[in-house]
Amino acid sequence: MSTVSDRPTRKPPAEPNPFRFGWRYVQITRPDGTEEIDQVPLTLEDVLHPEVGDIIVESDPHDSDRGYLKAVSKTRLAHEPASVVLSDCQVDFNIRGVKPLCPDLALFFGVRRQIAWSSFNVAAEGARPVLVVEVTSPETRSNDIGIKVDYYRRGRVPWYVIADVTIEQGQQRRIELIQYHRVGRRYERVAPDDKGRVWLKPLNLWLGQARDARGGFMRLACYDPATGAEVGDYTAISQALEAEARARRRAERRAQAEARAHADAERRALAEAHARADAERRAREAEATIRTLQAELERARRSES
Repeated sequence: MSTVSDRPTRKPPAEPNPFRFGWRYVQITRPDGTEEIDQVPLTLEDVLHPEVGDIIVESDPHDSDRGYLKAVSKTRLAHEPASVVLSDCQVDFNIRGVKPLCPDLALFFGVRRQIAWSSFNVAAEGARPVLVVEVTSPETRSNDIGIKVDYYRRGRVPWYVIADVTIEQGQQRRIELIQYHRVGRRYERVAPDDKGRVWLKPLNLWLGQARDARGGFMRLACYDPATGAEVGDYTAISQALEAEARARRRAERRAQAEARAHADAERRALAEAHARADAERRAREAEATIRTLQAELERARRSES
């Protein structure tokens, strides 16, 4: 006798998305000799050593953090003509046996020329690395907190900062700031301050966190050591400038309105003064006429008598 189980059927676990790390387009030749462009998924190793043109999947907050750090760094180093700020650019740190890396943010001093790099060779450009920042993604964070620590140490990067995103689910975004300082030939971990911030020495800024005003998630934020104020990115600065421009326009409109009101008041006062002067003139003329008539009347009485 057969029986039917009433247990719910378990669904087989979903296969991981092969393109979860990203992809690259590769030209392949088919057996018949035709050539096609194939979309090939990236591996974790590919993300560690990406090729120019690779498309690496990242979240919008990750992209915003990277863009923010790049914009702030370029602004802070605008007075340094031999400095270079690179983001999402292939960098060869000239580490024996290690292919180029692609830091989220990399700062260099002593660069002899300024061009539009898609690939940067540290030794060939005579550059001196001063800071690298990586913003992790939960899927690939093992690269940033693991092997890259050794790579950047061997690449003579004096300051390596990891914005370790351990949770990234909507507003539930958790970031831990990890900092390494190269002392001699080894890295020493530097603890954040009591506010959870780390000191970006080449930029003379504190790196911490703030809650995004629109999305509600935690994001990276730089702070000025003198004022303690957050250093805005392009969007924030643009919004502040626009707010300042709107306030200036409102002030100008108020000033213009006040000037018009003042001019109107002056015109009214002048008109009133003219009216008073005219009334006084007419009154004097009337008095003079009355005196003349009275004098003529008096002469007439005398002549009759």
